[in-house]
Amino acid sequence: MLDSIKKMFSGSEEDYPASTTGKPDIPREKSAELYEKAKSYFPGGVNSPVRAFRSVYGTPLFIQKGDGCFVWDADGNQFIDFCGSWGPLILGHNNAKVREAVTAAMQNGMSFGAPTALENQLAALIIENNQYVEKIRFTSSGTEAVMSAIRLARGYTKRDKILKFEGCYHGHADSLLVKAGSGLVTFGETSSAGVPKSFADETIVVSLNDREAVERAFEQFKDQIAAVIIEGVPANNGLLIQDADYISFLREICTRNNSLLILDEVITGFRLGFEGAARHYNVRPDIVTYGKIIGGGLPVGMYGASAEIMGTVSPEGPVYQAGTLSGNPVAMAAGLAQLTELLRSGFYKDLNKKTQEFADSIQRFATARNYKFKVFSIGSIFWFAFTDKENIKTAEEIDPASMEKFKVMHRELLNRNIYLGPSGYEVGFVSAAHSKVELEKAKRAIFESLDIVFRGK
Repeated sequence: MLDSIKKMFSGSEEDYPASTTGKPDIPREKSAELYEKAKSYFPGGVNSPVRAFRSVYGTPLFIQKGDGCFVWDADGNQFIDFCGSWGPLILGHNNAKVREAVTAAMQNGMSFGAPTALENQLAALIIENNQYVEKIRFTSSGTEAVMSAIRLARGYTKRDKILKFEGCYHGHADSLLVKAGSGLVTFGETSSAGVPKSFADETIVVSLNDREAVERAFEQFKDQIAAVIIEGVPANNGLLIQDADYISFLREICTRNNSLLILDEVITGFRLGFEGAARHYNVRPDIVTYGKIIGGGLPVGMYGASAEIMGTVSPEGPVYQAGTLSGNPVAMAAGLAQLTELLRSGFYKDLNKKTQEFADSIQRFATARNYKFKVFSIGSIFWFAFTDKENIKTAEEIDPASMEKFKVMHRELLNRNIYLGPSGYEVGFVSAAHSKVELEKAKRAIFESLDIVFRGK
């Protein structure tokens, strides 16, 4: 993985130091017991590294159930949740319409490895309401969607090299688990054991928000770059909101060099609006990828493009991609229920306004107390950064030392029944299920936690 992403998982497990805040730590005995057992079954006791609590205090919380904007852990602690399964639960946990659709689909069977009408229905709903895709292909995860999009770009252009950006994470496919090399424009270097150097040699990595680096890459590797890939809004390593003219520049330079622009919207897709970051920036990608938000949080992904480009995919064309669980009927039913709700008039206006008011209130509090703290937000996504910078557009601008402050804040928020992802590099999400009452409670908890971080209270 990227070095910056690795920081989320580094370090060792720490017991809490003695509390000096007067706020007792939440009980974690059952979660701790489950974690000890898990360590004998799974590497590091988890099935995904980000679930480890190695960059914050204590051991992972084992979640028992979720409903609306709440989750409960194995010890019975109730939290207002801003993780939302890392974003796809835009309607909240256990949404009634999604749950009913899933239950109905399960009555007919849970997997066939054959076409179903539900695939057609969900595809039609997406294509009819998304101007950026004419044909799509369902996958089983966002990583698989991005991996397939890369293969498609290479097959369509008959070129091998991919240009990506430091600070953007696109899943754990080999050719994308690379970090920047030593020069301004260079081949990427492997950032995970098990990734052959030859794979990384086909990936060029440059800094975000650096036009010169992109231009030099196209000059140095003329007629070799199949595609440029960027997150819709980089949100796996902080929330690195790019200027619209920079995204337009990427579109223009790809067009000029007969390369494809891939917009990875696994996080931003259906979050900023039904057409995601593409619509937000008014930039047409050649290929777009989405993740589990299109399945109501169930394991699913999707990539799409023009009919011409998608015609390169097997069985129409020579680019092979397959999956027994692609278009799984349960996931399709969940997706139909969820995306239908997102098309409801005013859905995004209400959700984005609620998120903006939440972020603005927290920022006003921090500014009034001269805290070195910024809240960055876009759509219904937000990120807490311990910085005085007005804008952070690159991974290099994030101060690693600031994560010690997040570590304290994370503990204090848990003790006040607020759940965020266990890393200061991760973003948070507001859902339609977060009411004004819960957001007010969350704000008060955040205010108290910031006072402790900055004043030691």
